[in-house]
Formats: sequence, C-alpha cells, structure tokens
Amino acid sequence: MISKYFYIFLFGISAIWLSGCSVSKKLPAGESLYKGAEVKINADSSMSKKEAASVKSQLETIVRPKPNNAILGFPYKVWLYYLFGEPTKETGFKNWFRKKFGEPPVFANRRIIGANSQQIAVYLNNEGYFLSSASGELKENKREAKALYSVSLKPRFYLDTIVYDNPDTTAITKAIIASSRFSLLKKGQPYQFSVIKEERERIDQTLKRRGFYFFRPEYIILKADTNNTRRKVNLSIEIKPNVTEVAKKVYSIRDIHVMTDYGNNTADTLESNYINYGGMKILDPRSSYKPKIFTEAIGFRRGSRYSSNVHDVSLSRLINLKNFKFVRNRFDLVPRSDSALIDVYYYLTPLKGKSLQTEVSGVTKSNDLTGTQLALIWKNRNAFKGAEMLSFSVNGGLDFQLGNSQTAINTRRLTFEGNLSVPRFLLPFIRINPGRNQALPSTNINVTYEKLIKGNLYDLTSLRTSMSYSWKQNASIEHTITPVSINLVKANVNEDFIEQIFLIPQLISILDNQLITSSGYNFGYVSNSRRNSRQNLSFTGGVEVAGNLAGLLSPKDPNNSNTGLILGVQYAQYARFDADFRYRYNMSPTITWANRIMTGFGIPYGNSNTLPYLKQYVAGGSNSIRAFQSRTIGPGDYHDSSGSEAQKFIANQTGDIKIELNTELRAKFSSIINGAIFVDAGNVWMYKYADNYGEGSIFGKDFLKQMAVGAGIGLRLDFTYLVLRLDLATPLRKPYLPENERWVINKIDFGSSDWRKENLVLNIAFGYPF
Repeated sequence: MISKYFYIFLFGISAIWLSGCSVSKKLPAGESLYKGAEVKINADSSMSKKEAASVKSQLETIVRPKPNNAILGFPYKVWLYYLFGEPTKETGFKNWFRKKFGEPPVFANRRIIGANSQQIAVYLNNEGYFLSSASGELKENKREAKALYSVSLKPRFYLDTIVYDNPDTTAITKAIIASSRFSLLKKGQPYQFSVIKEERERIDQTLKRRGFYFFRPEYIILKADTNNTRRKVNLSIEIKPNVTEVAKKVYSIRDIHVMTDYGNNTADTLESNYINYGGMKILDPRSSYKPKIFTEAIGFRRGSRYSSNVHDVSLSRLINLKNFKFVRNRFDLVPRSDSALIDVYYYLTPLKGKSLQTEVSGVTKSNDLTGTQLALIWKNRNAFKGAEMLSFSVNGGLDFQLGNSQTAINTRRLTFEGNLSVPRFLLPFIRINPGRNQALPSTNINVTYEKLIKGNLYDLTSLRTSMSYSWKQNASIEHTITPVSINLVKANVNEDFIEQIFLIPQLISILDNQLITSSGYNFGYVSNSRRNSRQNLSFTGGVEVAGNLAGLLSPKDPNNSNTGLILGVQYAQYARFDADFRYRYNMSPTITWANRIMTGFGIPYGNSNTLPYLKQYVAGGSNSIRAFQSRTIGPGDYHDSSGSEAQKFIANQTGDIKIELNTELRAKFSSIINGAIFVDAGNVWMYKYADNYGEGSIFGKDFLKQMAVGAGIGLRLDFTYLVLRLDLATPLRKPYLPENERWVINKIDFGSSDWRKENLVLNIAFGYPF
C-alpha cells in the first residue's frame, strides 16, 4: 500500500510546478526570468580535474547577476512578490508584504554576457592563468533564460625570483629590504594579483610603523616578467623614481595637543589656555578631566618616533574611554625645509556626562527561563574626573519557561545593582604598564542585591560583591582576574512546600543557605579573521577556587564537627574549571554552520560534598540540549520517576561536571526569516557524592554511554534588535534507559499522538542558543 505521505509529497511537487508556471505568466511582456549561469571549463591536458573544478567553482561565484532564491528550482520569493498583485500605494499591505517576504524577479539581459566574459578573463589573468579566454551566450526557453559560459583554461604561472630592486641606500630602502623576510610573496607559489596588492599594503604598513608617515602604498611598483615556456613570473619590487623626499623621511613627534571639549563653542585655542602635563598641551576649559587619563590613553610622547601602531592604539583607547561622542586627530608637518617633525592634534567631542534611561527587554537565561525585564539605569561616565563609569540600576522582571509541558511556575525578580568601572588598575603600590593594547586595563567593582520569588513555593535573597581586573593582551585575547567575590544566598521556603521537598533528596539543596567566597581567572579569545572572514573561532575558559581562606578562619559547627560556618552559614569549598569553544563557518551568504563544545569540571572538597546550588551544572532546555526540558537530564543515568508534585514544579537534576556538544546548520530565507537544523548531545555528572542520585550518577569511564542526544529544526525571526527563536526537537538517545535500549531513533513515530506528547519538545526563546 502506498503511504499517505507519498501522496502529500506528490501533491507538494505538483503545487510547486504549477506555481512556477504562474510565476512566468506574471512577468512583464518581453521579459524572461533569469535562472542563473553555467560555466563550462575546457582545460589544458596538463591540468588536473581537481584544479579545473576549483576554477569552475570560483568563476560561478563572480558572474552577475545572481538568480532569485529558489527551492527545488521554484523561485518562491518571486511567487510571493506577485502573490497579491501590483500595489496601488507605497504604504499599503501589498507593498509591505513585497518588501518583507518577496523578491523582484531577476530578468535576463544579453548585454551582461559580454561584461561577464570580460570579468572572467580578468579574474583568470589575476590568478595567473595568463593565456586563458572566455566567451558566453544566453539560452532562452519559454520565458526563462540561462547564461552559458565557455572557458579555455590554460596552465597557471608560478612565482620564480622576487627581487627588491632599489639602487639607493636610504633609510626607506633599508627598511623595505629588512622587512622582506616577512613578505607574502614566496618562490614557487601561484601568481595572484590579490597577494601582490596585499604585499604592497604590508610594505606600506611596515614603513608607517617605522615612522614614514607620508609614505603611500601607490609609491611602490611591482614589475612582472613572464616566461611562457617555463610558466614562471619574475617579480621586481621598486619605489617609484619620482617619490618626494618628504615621503622618504622618518618623522618624530614635536607637540601633542588635546582639546577635550571640541565643537561645544570652545574654539579658543590660544597657547596660554593650555596646561602642560606629561609633555602634552591639554585644553580643558571646563576642567572636566584629570590630565593623567590622556597621558595613559595616548601613546605618543614629545620626541618619540611616529608609529601607525601607536596612532591606532591611541585613538582606540580614547574611544574606549566611552566619554567622547567623536574622536578625531590630525598630524601637521612642522613648516621648516629640513624638518622631520610633526605635531599631533586630538579633537574630542564629549558625550553627556550623566544619563537616566529605562530599558525594556526580553531575554533567555542559562537556566532556560525566558523573561521580560524593565530596568531603570543611572550612569555617570566621568564620576571622579578620570573617565570612571559609575552606574546604579534597579530592575524587575518575570521569568517563565516557554514550550514546557510541565506545570509552569513563574519567577519574579527584583534587582538592585551598583557598578564602578575604572580605566586603570587600582592596585596599591603596584603600577602595571598597559603596553600597546587597544584598550586600557580596567578595575571593576560590583555590588548586587537580588530577590527571586518562585511562585508561592520559595524565595531566594542574594547579596554579592566582587572586584575584578580586566585587560586585553591584543585584539584577540582578553584576561580577567577576580581576586575576591563574595556571594551570600539565603532561602525562605513555604512551609507547605517543605514537606514535599524532604521527600526528594535532590531538592533539599534549595533549602541550603549558601556562602561562596571565591577567586577566579577568565581567559577569552576571538579569532581575528581579517584574511578569512568566512570562519570565526572563539574560546572562553576559566578557573574558580572557593573557600580556602574561609576554611582557615572559620569555626566548626558545634552540631557537626566536620562543617565550618561563617556568620552561621556553611561556606562552600570547591575548584571549578570551565571551557567554551565555538566555531562558525559561513558556507555561503545564506548558510552558516555553527558549533559549540562546552565543558565544566567541579571538584568539591573540604566543607562541601557537591558544588553549591548556584554553581552546579544543568543540561537540557532552549540553550542546551533542546530535545529535553531544562534540568531533566542526568546526572549520569539517573531518571526521576517519582511523579511527585514538587518534582513537577522544580526539575532539579544537576551535577558537578558537564560535557555538551552542539552543531547547527543555519539558513537565511529572508531578511527576517531564518531556519536551522541541529543536533545536541551531553549530560551532567556528580564528582563523588552519589547519595541523592545513585552510583550511576558518578562521572567515570562509561560517561560516553551516558550521553543524551537530541535533534530538531528551528525557526528564527530576526527583527534586528530582537531575535525570536522557536526550536522543535526530539530525543535520539535517552541515557536513563537500559544500556542496550538508549538509542530511540527506531521508535520515532510522528503519526502517534502519545509519542508526540512524550517526545516533541518546543523551545521558545530570545536570541541564538550559541
């Protein structure tokens, strides 16, 4: 018997074919819909099939125009464009629908064939296929047309000798020759004009770093001499003979001028109105800033050699002070015939110093709760005249778990927060040189009071304070050291709920008052992919150690000699290590492959059997393994089957250790609508304490056998400032089933309502999962 799904599929294909016919009928008279281009390669017999295929792939990306987006050959966006007919006004629904979901048809044009053929020939020449040629034609069939290009591909030329040919012995010639060991051009590599241009830019940047301020890349010429028989290219790199002497000099800084209120009716620039500080002339008519912030931010000093690195770093630091709306600078040649000196001017337009603002936002948190938040924030950008950012905020919100089939208990939040960020290290008796980093180091002091109310079950009151130091090693690497962090959490549980909690040991941690005194270090890396913007790599890692000093100072609990107390509260002792690795690859302008590997390893010791409640790891939910509800995976092979009311309200399957892997293929259908298919895997485990979850919850050699796996599809609506995400997923592997029954792929049955109710999980969240 033929399955009903076959008929549905057949109906869908027929509908697409009929719709395609209707699209052709709606095109203007005399126009044909452009269906794309095909490139045929006629390669020289000495070339490999792999090389010819690679060239073909590259050529297909450069021909223009691009055809309309299509699914199975059906131009669905053009169909949407014509769906409601021609709009009669610019502000109506039809016009809005066209712009948001439709796409104007791309019409065939014979004139573009010649231009593309010429573009192909130019591309091949720039890539070293010097003797190649291209031609094209347009093939039309029933109001559809396709471009066909024929390419005669000849063997590629390779670099042979590379000579830096400059007859003089001036400083600029010596600098160019000295930098040649870092050249991008190497003997034996393919000739590529793009690499030659990059080499010119590299030489220019090298000279700028060494003080040749007035040098320009166009002053460099590269002469190519080809040998057709050997298919070799000899390159000669020279400086143009008519370059002025000004461009050949190394320049030093004479005077440094800083104007802190530029553009606010403070045009008086008389020398007498400047103050001299650290070799700089600072014009600050309102006395708004301490002069030392400019000597810290600006890397130039009187008499120092000009460097483009110092130039860029100084501008970046001034911008990162977050006190100025505009930051501009100018270099002027000191007007003497023999001068090798320049003056530098910084024009700073300040932002408004104090602000009061309200924010309404939607957010999905790491605990899988989605919520709304209303915040009132007061900021002072220059609290103590040293570009210190002082802020106070109060916010309230409501969190809930969307897409959860379990009974939903909303969480109300009220938070008061104060934060001070200082653009330098506040360390007594110690001064650290920030070097040439793009941003100045910062000291951050934070105090936060938070109240969480979980329905009528319990509430948590948290008071935390921390002090941390952050600095950038370079554009890719950032470090943060937190020497002290203190977090006190007190719980108040409803009496009716206490009895239910004591029936479930793993929920008892909610009752625990917690004191966490810790120190930590975090490392962040983001790849600087200027030369390969198609991929992005990031890594964040951290280590946190808690309770050691408290263990030395605290008295023991008189009722339990093994438990230490501070202010009557048991303090936590543990070490925790975290790592988050992410890789994103843009396969095309509309397809992205995103991946994440996330691990956490907690080692409780001394005063603690497990990590404290706030520091434990969880798995499942909209930002984790989406085929399972939050906190319903693990630890290990544990599964709650009690069915108690308390467990229904608060899933609390947590662990000391976590491993999670996620991969997702994202597709962009329009400016708003995006889709995804994904696979998630992972679990949590206990480190050593098995009393609540059993021996199968301990991390061990069989951890791979206890991994949960899920897969699904996603829809994302990108409204620029807000991304609404819907992910529908189902388990592929359930770690709590008997070992030989954990894979459940063969039990998938979308036609069964019972199966769908038990296995389909809808996640509704804001933002991307990673």
